[in-house]
Amino acid sequence: MTLPRPPVLTPVQYGRDGFFWVEYPSGLVDLSRSHPLSHAAEVEPPLLQTGQVEFAVEGQRTIRIDAGSTAMVIIDMQNNWGLTEHELKTIPPALVRGFQKNGGGGFGTSLPHGFGRLLMRGERNSELYGPLQDEYLKGQKAGTDFWIHKNRISGLWGYQSALDLFLKENGITTLLFGGVNADVCVLGTVVDASYRGYDCIVVKDTTATTSPEGGLSNLLYNATNVSSSLSLVRTLVTVRKVYGFVTDTKALLAAKIVRQKVGE
Repeated sequence: MTLPRPPVLTPVQYGRDGFFWVEYPSGLVDLSRSHPLSHAAEVEPPLLQTGQVEFAVEGQRTIRIDAGSTAMVIIDMQNNWGLTEHELKTIPPALVRGFQKNGGGGFGTSLPHGFGRLLMRGERNSELYGPLQDEYLKGQKAGTDFWIHKNRISGLWGYQSALDLFLKENGITTLLFGGVNADVCVLGTVVDASYRGYDCIVVKDTTATTSPEGGLSNLLYNATNVSSSLSLVRTLVTVRKVYGFVTDTKALLAAKIVRQKVGE
């Protein structure tokens, strides 16, 4: 059994100098970086500011984020990756082997029925899955959806990735995650995002996997800031999980963003 993380007794600030969270005894964790804690006597959090929103997460917490610095990252909802010819030459041997079956096929090989070369950018097999292609095109036209290619399991691997550059250029600090597979590409990207200092929130009902039982629960367990398990084995393995938070679409849809008031 996993116990919820106990509430803090007094407000606690994690981090400093513009790069911090503040947790309150009420269960609110403020990720907006808008109000550093001046003294522990500030038991109550400040009022929501324009552009901020709060919603429930697992572990008996509510988090506050700044909507303008938040993005939803959907992993691998295209039929396949979209590699370039240059990237094809730099793929690690482990990945090359993993995508070959019985010593044949793999990256760049031709597929039947007009699907093009496997996992190559611009080919039919690397389009978004089903109706998502049309939805993406609508979002692209509206300026809300962006398709950023990755060439590894993680979308944030290495010193500087296209996704990391995009997020930094647009002032994004908080990431909501969904997609497939939960225990491979989603988990890999969440881990790298956490290491880079992004706030990570997994939206569990937008995340799935084709892996055997336990694949999804592994991601959700590690993505939640919870206390240690009562199990001796788990206690030996880990004391606390540190990737971030888990929520669902119901909580997100119920959240109300604070709009700017007329005259402000």
